[in-house]
Amino acid sequence: MAQQPERLERLLEREVGECCDADVQNRIETLSQHVMNLPSNSDSDLTALKTLGNETRYTIVHLLAAADQELCVCEITPVVDVSESAISHALSDLYETGLVTRRKDGTWRYYEATERARAVLDALDTTRGQTNE
Repeated sequence: MAQQPERLERLLEREVGECCDADVQNRIETLSQHVMNLPSNSDSDLTALKTLGNETRYTIVHLLAAADQELCVCEITPVVDVSESAISHALSDLYETGLVTRRKDGTWRYYEATERARAVLDALDTTRGQTNE
C-alpha cells in the first residue's frame, strides 16, 4: 500500500459505523481495480488534454469545430491573435494528437476538427458551469 490506511479506516468508521482491516482492504482493492481499468492507451488521452490546455490551440480547435468545415490557415490567421508561426505550430500539435485533420491542396493547407475534438468540446460545453455540491 502506498500510504497508511488510518485515515481510510476513520472514514469507513464514519460512513458505516464500524470498520475492520478487511473493510479497509476491500475498499482499497475496489478502488485499485478502477485504476487498473484505465484504458491502456491513456497516454494519447493525456496528450490530447495537455494540447487543449493551451489557449491558442484551444481557440483554433474551437474555431474549426464551430466552422463545421475545413479552414485554410489563411482563414484562421486573421481571427486568432497570434503570429502565423504560432498558428502553424499549434496546428501541427493539434494534428499530431489527432484533434484536427489536415489536407494539402497545392500550396494551400486545410484543417478540420476531428470527431474526437468535437466530443471533447461538447463535453466541456455541456458541463461548463456545473459545480460539485
